Amino acid sequence: MRALTYHGAQDVRVDTVPDPSIKADDDVILRVTATAICGSDLHLYHGRIPQTEPGDIFGHEFMGIVEERGPAVTNLQVGDRVVIPFVIACGSCFFCQHDLFAACETTNTDRGAIPSKKVVPPGAALFGYSHLYGGVPGGQADYVRVPKANFGPFKVPTALPDDKVLFLSDILPTAWQAVTNAQVGKGSTLAIYGAGPVGLLSAACARMLGAQTIFMIDNNEYRLAFARDAYGVIPINFLEDDDPADSIIRLTPGMRGVDAVIDAVGFEAKGSTAESVLTSLKIEGSNGKALRQSLVAVRRGGVVSVPGVYAGYIHGFMFGDAFDKGLTFKMGQTHVQKYLPELLEHIEAGRLQPELIVTHRLALEEAAMGYKMFDQKKDNCRKVILVPGATAGTFAG
Repeated sequence: MRALTYHGAQDVRVDTVPDPSIKADDDVILRVTATAICGSDLHLYHGRIPQTEPGDIFGHEFMGIVEERGPAVTNLQVGDRVVIPFVIACGSCFFCQHDLFAACETTNTDRGAIPSKKVVPPGAALFGYSHLYGGVPGGQADYVRVPKANFGPFKVPTALPDDKVLFLSDILPTAWQAVTNAQVGKGSTLAIYGAGPVGLLSAACARMLGAQTIFMIDNNEYRLAFARDAYGVIPINFLEDDDPADSIIRLTPGMRGVDAVIDAVGFEAKGSTAESVLTSLKIEGSNGKALRQSLVAVRRGGVVSVPGVYAGYIHGFMFGDAFDKGLTFKMGQTHVQKYLPELLEHIEAGRLQPELIVTHRLALEEAAMGYKMFDQKKDNCRKVILVPGATAGTFAG
């Protein structure tokens, strides 16, 4: 089969690799009909995630048709159309029983990303996301083996096109968890750092839930313009405003700040020169500028919700400010399976239209070009969908 594989930092290629096979009785083999390039994939692409090895198959946003099933699979039939959550969960361990599926303690045999040396179970395995998270081959491929198939795959109606339901695999539940963690409701004020796919869908979810005012901070005018036109945000370009938090405070009643902030940027935020040096030297794991901005922009008693990925240590966290303001933090990988039925209902009713963020559709064979385009934000790229089996150039223009 054909699959997108890693060959080193900023070097990904579509290669011919062995077809996947059933390894456990509750596996299925999926024929992938659509997959997407995620902002988190760019961390791998840049070589920022340890234990990413040459030949690893990327991709954790995908869907398709069940082609083969193991003898213990009871919830699926060959021919079923399903979306696959990027989190691989068993559905029965301590954490799964508490709906904390990203913390599943049975699916990841590797260390996980936690820097603490204490012996604690790692979180769940993830598709296509390094050997920290299980080394499970991802879905940017013609076919993929899906473990724990009695619990993970989510059936979707055949009447809905792939574009409408594909993002149930990751970024829509991630945005939904970010917004619900932020306690957004009718009349809420909110700031979202990052106008990438998760930030944009967070704005869509927040608007649907009745948020009154949404600030969005980014450095890409075309993304900010889309967010303004599609979701009614107040855009702030940090290339023109070097202290967005200060501007947000001045635009809120009583200069209190917003009720909640969503940091949809994470550890590759554009920080200071000092932070860049520290991260390059591996002295700290993440640039903390977006997180510090979040702490400043939120009001006392507010919530900072962090769907953006962080790793290791952060310089200048300002924990004293967080304590003084009495802030609540909610963060972490997404418990995808928890949210899928509700989100599908919103899509079917037309309340959420996640497909609006898509700008590019490419054949899987063009995946390397898609990564470069998405990474460099060329051609006003917001989100790339890859279609296995399509001929290169099929979607040109």
